[in-house]
Amino acid sequence: MTRPDDSFSFPRTGIEVRNRSVLAAMTNQQSNPDGTLSEQEIEWLLRRAEGSFGIVTTAASHVVPEGQGWDGEMGVWGDHQLPGLTRLATEIRDRGAVSLAQIFHGGMRSPQRLTGVQPVSSSVNPTSDSDSGETRELTETEIESLIGSFAAAAARCEKAGFDGVEIHGAHGYLICQFLGIETNRRKDRWGGSLENRARFLLEIISRIKESTSEKFTIGVRISPEYRKLGVTMEDSLSLTTLLVEAGLDFIHISCWDCFVPPAHFDDPRPITEIFAEKISRKVPIISAGAIWSTKQALEVIEQGADLVGVARSGIGHANWASNLNDPEYNPQRPPFTEEHLLSQGLSPIFVNYMRNWPGFVE
Repeated sequence: MTRPDDSFSFPRTGIEVRNRSVLAAMTNQQSNPDGTLSEQEIEWLLRRAEGSFGIVTTAASHVVPEGQGWDGEMGVWGDHQLPGLTRLATEIRDRGAVSLAQIFHGGMRSPQRLTGVQPVSSSVNPTSDSDSGETRELTETEIESLIGSFAAAAARCEKAGFDGVEIHGAHGYLICQFLGIETNRRKDRWGGSLENRARFLLEIISRIKESTSEKFTIGVRISPEYRKLGVTMEDSLSLTTLLVEAGLDFIHISCWDCFVPPAHFDDPRPITEIFAEKISRKVPIISAGAIWSTKQALEVIEQGADLVGVARSGIGHANWASNLNDPEYNPQRPPFTEEHLLSQGLSPIFVNYMRNWPGFVE
C-alpha cells in the first residue's frame, strides 16, 4: 500500500520526489511591483522546503506584464526576474524538495488598474474591473503570441533551475476562460468543440516541450467544474484524454474538497476517484482540497491520486509534510492567530491577505 511519506518518481523525466506531498500554488501578494521575488516570498517557500514538502510550487506567475491578476504577484516574463528565480530554485533544491513554477495569464481577471490596458479573453466577457467593464476578444495573432510567451516563461524557469512548471488552467483564469463554453463563444479554430476550446492549452504544452529539455517536468492544473465559465465535469474528463495524448507529466485536479462528490455530475464517488478511473494511471495525478491529516492524505491516495496537494494546511504548518510518517497526525485547523502565522514564515502582507478567507485568521 502506497503511503503519503513514500517517495515518487515522474515516469517521463525521472525527477525523484522524496514523498507524496505537494505545496500547492497560493496567492499571497508578497512579490515586488516589477514581478521580482521579495525576501518574504522566498522565505515563505523555503520554510516549506525545509518542512519536508516533496514538491514546492510558487504562486501563480504571469507570463506577460498585462496578464497580472493581483497586487504583489510574481512574474516570469522578464530576465530581470531571473536572479530571484534562480536563488529560489537553487535553495529549494538545496533543501531536498522539487521546485515547480506555476505559470498563467489572468485574462478577464487582469484588472486595468494594474496592467494599464483593457483585459483580454477568449471572447468579449464582462469583468468586475470598473475601468473597462468588459474584455476585448484576443485576435488569432495575439493568441499565437501568448502561446510563445508561455513557452518563453517556461524556458526562463528552466534556465533559473526549476524542475518544471505547472500550467494554470484552473480557477477561472485565461486558459480556463478558453475551456469554458460560457466564456469562449468563438467561431474560429479556438472555439466551439472541446478540441477547439482546448487548443490554446494544448498548443502551450506543445510549445513548452519544444522550448525546454526532456528532463523538464510539465503539468497542468484544472478545475473539474467551474460552472460560472461553463466548465463541466464531462468536458474536464474528456480533456484528460487530450492531456494524456499531449505527453504531460502530471494533471493536478483542484477539487476544493476531496471528500465530497462533484456538485453537477451524476456520480456519488469523490472527484479524484472519478478522474483516476478515467486516466487509468497513464499520467500521475495530483489532487488537492481540504486535506489536513495523514489519514486524509492516505484516503486521497487510495482514491487514486499519486500525490496530494495542500494549501491551507501548508499555510498553517510549515512542517506539515514532515509529519506524514505519523498515521495519527491531525494538526490544528483554523482559526490561527496572527502570531502563529508569522511564526510559520508568513509576512504581515500574507497574513492580511488570509483575512479574506472567512475564519482563517483569529
